[in-house]
Parts: sequence; C-alpha cells; structure tokens
Amino acid sequence: MIRVVVVDDHEVVRKGVIAYLRTEEDLEIVGEAFSGDEGAKVVLEQKPDVVLMDLIMENGTGIEATKQIMTSYPTCKIIILTSYYDDEQVFPALEAGAFSYILKTSTAEEIVTAIKKAYKGENVIEPKVASKMMTSFRDTSAKPHEQLTERELEVLMCIGDGLTNQEIGEKLFIGIKTVKTHVSNILSKLDVHDRTQAAVYAHKNGLFRK
Repeated sequence: MIRVVVVDDHEVVRKGVIAYLRTEEDLEIVGEAFSGDEGAKVVLEQKPDVVLMDLIMENGTGIEATKQIMTSYPTCKIIILTSYYDDEQVFPALEAGAFSYILKTSTAEEIVTAIKKAYKGENVIEPKVASKMMTSFRDTSAKPHEQLTERELEVLMCIGDGLTNQEIGEKLFIGIKTVKTHVSNILSKLDVHDRTQAAVYAHKNGLFRK
C-alpha cells in the first residue's frame, strides 16, 4: 500500500484529487493540508511514501515545505503538482528536493502513474519542464562532472531523458545491476541526492548533447 499526503490550498482541487486517488486499491490517503506549513507538519507526523505538493500557497510555499520535509524526512518522494512551470518555480523546487514535477493539466491517470513511479524510485518530469531544463542553464564553471567516466556520462544523458534503469540497460546493452552502480557513482561524484537533481545539474552545466 502506497501512503499518500495531498497538499493544495484549493479545496476543490485537493478534494477532487483525493477522491480519485481513493479509487485506487494500492493507494492510501493518510493526510491532507491546505498550506505549506500545515503540509510539512502533516507529512512529518504521518510519514507518507509520496506527497503531492502544490507550489503557490499562503502560509508557506511548496518550495519551503519541500525543504523542511527533505531535511527531516529525506526518504519521502515529493511530487510537485502545480500550474506553474517558469524558471522561478521549477528549479528552486527541484533543488529543494522535489522528486518529480507535473502540471495540473495532467490527467488523473497520469497523476496516479507519477505516484506509483515515485514509490518505485522513478521520477516524472513534465515535458514542458524538461524542455525548459534543456535550454535555460549554461553554467560551465562547475567541475564535478569532469570526474565522470564516458559510460557514466552516457548514463547521465539517459537519466536526463527520463529513462528508467531498465530502459537505460536496454539502450546501453548493460545489466540492471551495472546501471544501478553507474547511477550511484554519478550521484556521489556530482554530490547530489537523487536522479532528478543529477538531471538538473547536467542541464545547468550544458552537458546534454545537441
């Protein structure tokens, strides 16, 4: 059973999402909140597996709540569910520790899929957001990526494309255990916490091939 908390200041949206999620047999709603401050409190009390987090709310934004949650409960998977995908929201949210980033234009089925993927350790990045990540940053001053081997760079490119470990293995013709080892090495060398932050780093530093 996947334990879920929903944080959104729009009651109609929050209740609607919760109502749909409750139709899924393997999802359990263990809490809800109407603000970032309240959301962080509920999450730290209930210890859910996955959180659906709105960004723009009164009494604490989603970014602030994400930072607070990740500091005290780093294994939680936070999915940003918002209407916004501008630079001022996307990158601070991901850098705060958000695992996935999807828009409220997503279908109910897509939201459920994002939750189940997050539970399995697979992030989902809205295509509009991924495109923005591809073009927004070109900071070449950072050097940690120079430690990566050629194969690790190939795996990092696949992570940036949103591929799962299984898909990376099939594309590069390597075993799943080898992929996991490469991913672990990449996170360590780049000094990031998860695949999403590794992709953000790569986009910022212009590592993606044209």
